Amino acid sequence: MVEAEAAAEGAHGGATSLPNPMHQFEIKRYLDIHPFGIDASFTNSALFMVIAACLITLFTLYATRKRELVPSRVQSVAEISYEFVANMVRDNVGTSGMQYFPFIFTLFMFVLALNLLGMMPYSFTVTSHIIVTFALAAFVFLGVTLIGFIKHGVKFLKLFVPSGVPVVMLPLLVVIEVISYLTRPLSLSVRLFANMMAGHTMLKVFGAFVVALGLLGGWAPLAFMVGFTGLEILVAFLQAYVFAILTCIYLNDALHMHH
Repeated sequence: MVEAEAAAEGAHGGATSLPNPMHQFEIKRYLDIHPFGIDASFTNSALFMVIAACLITLFTLYATRKRELVPSRVQSVAEISYEFVANMVRDNVGTSGMQYFPFIFTLFMFVLALNLLGMMPYSFTVTSHIIVTFALAAFVFLGVTLIGFIKHGVKFLKLFVPSGVPVVMLPLLVVIEVISYLTRPLSLSVRLFANMMAGHTMLKVFGAFVVALGLLGGWAPLAFMVGFTGLEILVAFLQAYVFAILTCIYLNDALHMHH
């Protein structure tokens, strides 16, 4: 959350009581849904995921409605986004990976939209929850593994056997390679979750300092917040890029088994 929410909470809590910076990550239920005893309630997290999906769909449809030779600003942004992800796929996976471009483009835009929505006042940062980022990472991991076995069959297991290694060292290295492969979804999800959660917590803390110190004493944390907000916007783009490019690298391993 940004300073507007911190100011509002500070006003309710008074100048002496600082708001809890972790309160912004609280899951709130809007609709209680429990089919077959399973909690499938519609929450603020689900709401912002729906909003992100709708915004991406509306943006792409609006940007490509005319397809002018001299593009408008919106069309230019859409084309730049398309080329950015397409070049990412070609550079890291090759032309054979372009068949998976729609998925990687959707993944990049979805994570980016969720990150940027979290920068809006009184919004909710979906990617600050490990369950969401882990679900995305696990889907990528299972999909890439399935692609590897479909393309190479049992030979895909050679990915865990480094070439040119002495036979004596193979048992140890194979175990290390397997553990490294299985921890991919964990590292992929924690990287996104930790960066978003830490950044928004910092913004909330310094926003509370601005409210508590007032106009005269709060100029220093306010100046820091302005710069840090710009950094957080950059991090929002960077983390979406890292998530997408690591997906491309994992996909490259599954398709080409380079080791």
